Parts: sequence; C-alpha cells; structure tokens
Amino acid sequence: MSPRRERVMVPEAEFTSYYGRPILKPPVWKVPDVPAYLYLGGVAGVSASLAALADATGRSSLRRTGRLAAAVGASASVGFLVHDLGRPERFLNMLRVLKPTSPLSVGSWILAPFGTLAGATAASELTGIAPGLGRIAGVGAGVLGPAMTTYTAVLLADTAVPAWHDAHRELPFLFAGSALAAGGATALLARDAGPARRVAVAGAALELAATTVVERRDRFSAKAFRTGRAGSVLRAARVATAVGGAAAIAGGLVGGRASRVVDGVAALLLNAGSVATRYGVFEAGMVTARDPAYTVVPQRQRLAARQPATEAAGESDGAVTTDGDPDSTASRSSHRSPTES
Repeated sequence: MSPRRERVMVPEAEFTSYYGRPILKPPVWKVPDVPAYLYLGGVAGVSASLAALADATGRSSLRRTGRLAAAVGASASVGFLVHDLGRPERFLNMLRVLKPTSPLSVGSWILAPFGTLAGATAASELTGIAPGLGRIAGVGAGVLGPAMTTYTAVLLADTAVPAWHDAHRELPFLFAGSALAAGGATALLARDAGPARRVAVAGAALELAATTVVERRDRFSAKAFRTGRAGSVLRAARVATAVGGAAAIAGGLVGGRASRVVDGVAALLLNAGSVATRYGVFEAGMVTARDPAYTVVPQRQRLAARQPATEAAGESDGAVTTDGDPDSTASRSSHRSPTES
C-alpha cells in the first residue's frame, strides 16, 4: 500500500488519568492558614517600607499607620504559619541554620528578623520610648520589606507543583503587585496618604497585568488559573482590584469627607482583591498537584517536541560521507563483484 494511502486506524489517545492517583504528593498546607500567611506577609512588608519612607520625609500619620500595620501583619503572619506547622518549635527549628540554596530557610530568616524589628518599631511608636532605636528598627524593617513581599512567591515556585513552578517568572511580580496594592490601600487610612495612593494604584496595575500574563501563557498548567474554583476566585480578585484601584484614584480627586469614604472603599476592595489573588494562586497549585494530567501531559508534549530534532540528528549522522574509507557503505557498494550485484 502506498504510504500516502495509509490511514491511522487508532486515534491518538488523550490522557485523562493515571489510575485515578496523583503523581505528586500534594502539599499538606491548610486553608486559611497558608493563603493568609501569604497575604499578611506582603501587606506587612509594604507597610514597613512605606513607614520608613514616611519617617524620612516627615509624614507622621503615614509613618504611624505603616508601623502599626507592619507589626500587626507580621505577627499575624507568623501566627498563621505556626498554626499550619502544628507546633511552634517547628518554626524555631527552621532558624537553626541558614541555607542560602533553600527558599524556605532564607524565608524564615527574613520573616523572623522582620517581625522582631517591626514589633520593636510599633512598640516605640505607641509608647514613645526610645524613639531613636525605634527609628533604627523601622529602617531595618523597611529594608527587609521588599523581600517580605516576594520571598513567598519564590517559595512556591521552587516546589514541583506544576502551576507554581511553571509560573516562576511571573509569580514574584504578581505577589509584589498584590502586596503593593494591599499595603498601599491600608495606608490610605492615614491623613497624608498621597504616596500610599500612588503605591496602591501602581500595585493594582501590576497585579492585574501579572495575573493576565499567568493565565494566558501558552502552557498546560495555565488552565488551572482559568477554570474551577481558582479561576472563579481570580476573576473576582481582578474585579475587586480594578474597582479598588479606580476608587483610589477617585479618592485623590475628591475632597473632604467624601475622600475619606472613597478611600475606605478602595482600601476594602484592594485588600479583598489581594486576599482572593493569594487564595486563587494557592488553589490553582493544589489542583495541579492533585491531577496527574498536569504532570504527564507536559512531559509528553516536551518529548514529542524533542523527537523531530532527535530524528533529524540521527539522519544527519547516517548521511555522513567517508570518502576514501574502504570500509564505508559507499566504498563497499562501489567495489562489489559482478556476482554480488
């Protein structure tokens, strides 16, 4: 039969399950502990940096709001983390060594000193005791603030969970934007909230852009961010963030009591959007860990993409000429005897 007339009698199979069992062991992290930990750490980091900048520029109300928000966020974040771990000593055990190659170890060493410095700064702010030391501690917390906003993204991306690992380039931007939106929105409650407003609006724009990129990437795991519970939550997060960002802009355009009301609405919506974003990312990762298709299908796609290159390399190796070599195929064919032909 001519090769052109051959037909594939059995259609190509689609992967649906691997005996109904997950290939990866899903993380044992609990809800709401871990999503809350992701959200609160980001708010605390941005608030501490805003407070340090406000202190340097003489904005006392913004400084006070930022210091208190950083301390509360860091303390609550540690509380949720310890509750998820089950025993407080497990968190302390992570501080026994500093391993630069481990995001978990580095993250623990970011969270512990940040929480200590933020707590000391807030105590000085509330009591008025040792304002100089409080300022130094506030600068230290502000320096660690950017790391607080993004180290959790690195922590997730360093796992084998397909949705998180595949989005390792976008997750830091997504988490940074979410933290900036929520932290800046929280600081809108201060009287001199001009810088915080700009931070909140920029963070909302970055969060929306990063979320869109994650969902539209040409990779199999991106489907987890668009479908199911994770997709619904992330769509709600985009609405809340977009409306909250618009409200933050409007709050700067109106004056008086109306501005305070609009800023309150913006703060509520942007923080709600940040919470929903963190939970949506968390849920998308858990879905891809439980469903073996997110592990097997990309592996087969990568294998299929490598096959043409491998075959082409094999054909090129077989076509190498060996002029003058009597043992080569070409040489043997040219020296056949009449009886061999």
